[in-house]
Order: sequence, then structure tokens, then C-alpha cells
Amino acid sequence: MMNVREIQSIVFREPAYAGAPPAPPPPGEGRFDPAGWDAHRMLVPSEALLFRYSALTFNSHRIHYDLPYATEEEGYRGLVVHGPLTATLLLDLAARHFGDNALTRFDFRGTSPAICGEELHLALRGDDDAIVLGAFASDGRQVMAASAAR
Repeated sequence: MMNVREIQSIVFREPAYAGAPPAPPPPGEGRFDPAGWDAHRMLVPSEALLFRYSALTFNSHRIHYDLPYATEEEGYRGLVVHGPLTATLLLDLAARHFGDNALTRFDFRGTSPAICGEELHLALRGDDDAIVLGAFASDGRQVMAASAAR
């Protein structure tokens, strides 16, 4: 029997002031470069994917499905990809690389918002106790940092 333990520390950003223009995250250093990674997958999250993930996880936050709310009220550039969805996609990359249920530990931290309709690069390197995973925007900005062990 496998034991699973989850610990969450969730931090929300301060709300934007009324009328604030969308504030994009600081740009990356150019483009994401998959060199130096053992595995890489690129996908473009769609509105349907975000809607389905919201339904699956009972997440009703409007930044994931209501574009006018996400852009006009919250100041994002577009719909925001769920942090846990990005983590799930990184776990899928690990399963594709190492096989199903190969990880014994997985830790992740969101570092910048991923936006629906924009490229999301998932990358992995290392093995056994030193597995590094990351999600990156096409401009090279890191969206999520993660580590794992087998």
C-alpha cells in the first residue's frame, strides 16, 4: 500500500487597483532553450483544457475561465493556467520519461503565471534523487520550479 502525503502553502498576490492596466510578468531572457534537459514537451494550454481542469478540481476562480474578469478585474494578460495543472503536466512528463508511478517525492512552486494560448515548455533532467523539473514560457521565463526523487 502506498502512502500519499500532501502539504500545501498557497500564497495569493495582492489585488490590482481599479483601472490598473494589465501588468505582464517580467520577460525572460529570450526564448526557452531545451538544450541541457533530458526530456522536453511543449504544449499550448487551451480554454477547453482550463475549463475541464476547473471542473475536475472544483476550482471556480474566474481567472481560469472568464477572460474579461481575468484581464479587466485581475489585470492578467489572458486566462491564467492553474498552478496545479502545470504541476500535473510536469508529473505527466516524468511518467512519460521514467514510467508510471516511478516518483517517490514531488515538490513544486509556481514562480510566474502561465497564460492560456501561449506556449508552455515542460522540461526534466536528472535521475533518482536529483530530478529537476521546470515549466517555462516561450520567452524563457520560469513558470514553475519542481524537484522529485525516484
